[in-house]
Amino acid sequence: MTNSTMSLKLLVNKKDRKIVFAEANKDFIDFLFYMLTLPIGAIMKLLANETLLGSLGDLYQSIHNLNDMYILQNKTKDTVLNPKLSTHVPHLQDLLLLPIDPPTTIERKFYRCSASNHRCRHVTDEPKTLCPNCRYPMSEEVAYVSLDTYKVATIVSAGEVGFVKAVVTYMVMDDLSVKPMSTISTITLLNRLSIKDVCVLEEKEVHFGIAEGLKLLKASLECKNVLTRVFLDSEDHVEIV
Repeated sequence: MTNSTMSLKLLVNKKDRKIVFAEANKDFIDFLFYMLTLPIGAIMKLLANETLLGSLGDLYQSIHNLNDMYILQNKTKDTVLNPKLSTHVPHLQDLLLLPIDPPTTIERKFYRCSASNHRCRHVTDEPKTLCPNCRYPMSEEVAYVSLDTYKVATIVSAGEVGFVKAVVTYMVMDDLSVKPMSTISTITLLNRLSIKDVCVLEEKEVHFGIAEGLKLLKASLECKNVLTRVFLDSEDHVEIV
């Protein structure tokens, strides 16, 4: 994991010291989507050293301290404490909070009838099986394509990675709700927040990396004003544009 960062533009209400919204591109939105794929156990592992509201942290620690003698023989505490992830966001590899486990592929082989006409529609996973129609050995191997293989091939061929399309600029509200950016959406939001004087607004640019990602994850579990807590409480990360 490197120290790569991405940039966000924030529209800040100076009077109330609140972030109205962030202007973000595909990378940041993909990161928010990625957070939703994290299992609860993975989130607790990431925030193990943080003070959390609620009881999930206590539950996580109690399972960690539980003697293995109480766990079923065919189970392991790591299933909960260190869950495997298989969500791939290649262009965000440096900002992912947990290492991604590649999907496990089990080599599976199937066979069909070795008769030359190939009219038989039966397949088997045992090459010594005789075809129930023509009694020929079902020994001719056929390619097995799993759903995961199909999905990966489709994504690669289409040149698409992540979750959302890159041709759109997005608005991210203080509570992390997301919508496509537009002039109408901006005006509607300002009206809804009763912001009449645009002089109270200023644009700020922030840098978002792994440290900010962890803060955002923690804040999203504790409050609604997530962006304000992450960025306005850490003014050293903010540059006025």
